[in-house]
Amino acid sequence: MSSEPRKKPSKSSRSRKPKAKAAPKPARSSKRPSRAQTREFSAGGVVVRGEEVVTIVPTRRAADGSRVLALPKGHVDPGETPIEAATREVREETGIVGELVSELGESRYWYRRDGRTIGKTVAFFLFQHVEGDTADHDDEVEEVRWLPLGEAEKQLTHEAEREMVTLALAYLHKAR
Repeated sequence: MSSEPRKKPSKSSRSRKPKAKAAPKPARSSKRPSRAQTREFSAGGVVVRGEEVVTIVPTRRAADGSRVLALPKGHVDPGETPIEAATREVREETGIVGELVSELGESRYWYRRDGRTIGKTVAFFLFQHVEGDTADHDDEVEEVRWLPLGEAEKQLTHEAEREMVTLALAYLHKAR
């Protein structure tokens, strides 16, 4: 038993019932949408030829109007696996046929379209160049470029895609 005197509750706390604690509100950020907002899933490829990687300049510009340097990627169609989608998107956007080497990982990011925040996950795969002509790309792409892997690791517009090139480099150096 404690020897300290017991404190009397104040008048205001004696007459009220205890309030139930409200669940904490999720933090709002321009980078993270609520669960009710849209989510997308895509697949893409890091296609290597020796020490080079194929990159694209899409016709769609960044939010600020600048050109984007990216890896080929796109939506997974119904009934399609992520590997099939990545293979198809690489062929459509670059004119290149690649042979699957390995899964690299996923990138996750948020973007805004038509006033909505979209959460996007992209599964990336490492491909080895087999054949194809970069002039044979679809109309969503303005330009296809082969870049040294180290240069692409620095020049790709999106950090998540630069990280995929870093993973591809690590895989290729480990495989040697």
